[in-house]
Amino acid sequence: MEAFWLAVTNLGRDEVFIVALALYTWLVSPRGGRNLGVAFALSYLVNTALKFGFDLPRPFTNDPAAASAAAKATAGGPGLPSGHTQMAATLWGGIALQVQRPGMWLAAGLLIALISYSRLALNVHYPSDVVVGLLLGGVFALMAARIHVPDENAVRWGVPALLLLVAAFLPTGTPREYGTALGLLAGFWFVRPTFTPPRDVAGRLIVAVLGLVLVFAVFFGLGVLPQSVKDIGLVRALRYAVLVWVAAEGVPLVLRHWMPRGV
Repeated sequence: MEAFWLAVTNLGRDEVFIVALALYTWLVSPRGGRNLGVAFALSYLVNTALKFGFDLPRPFTNDPAAASAAAKATAGGPGLPSGHTQMAATLWGGIALQVQRPGMWLAAGLLIALISYSRLALNVHYPSDVVVGLLLGGVFALMAARIHVPDENAVRWGVPALLLLVAAFLPTGTPREYGTALGLLAGFWFVRPTFTPPRDVAGRLIVAVLGLVLVFAVFFGLGVLPQSVKDIGLVRALRYAVLVWVAAEGVPLVLRHWMPRGV
């Protein structure tokens, strides 16, 4: 059963969240995707701050035999709250709250439940870690459905600039998750996706495939930077801010035939 739970828990990986956020923004709701992205980035930042602030152990911290090597590979950093659980609840719960359809509620609930339980089945989190992750994820999912990010130019430029400034002054040795979260928040706060999603099946397939190719080309392309460079807080933040811009504005610009600008 471990292979099954490893496959399930990998649905909580960054790459899966990137795909889900991108497809939802391109094919369902551009503005909703941006709001969801802001809530997701804030959730990521809060999760990081709590994890490293509390610095609580995982089940295998004092008992290395409690989890396999493969399971431990999915468990970076301290324990509480569960990042896989919190981010899954934020993303899928946020989408369900925006879409408001029974099928989406069912799919979101199933994904959140499976990913949450996988952390317990693999013995990489305590139940309290998962419960707190679910509660926090629910709060940010509600935010994704109700948030209104200001569109004024001063706020549009000022907030991302402040976030990147904070990233520039992160001390050496700061966990990389801080730079990632700040970059995601800066990027989602800045972008203004004003395109119209494609309506026909062919257009949706073209946007989904070519869009993901472009996004992951940038994602992996920026990933070839030397590790010593990638570990710099500002560099990491810029990498993720650029990735968000490419997904929300760059892809629609390149594929404007299928994603025309809205009014």
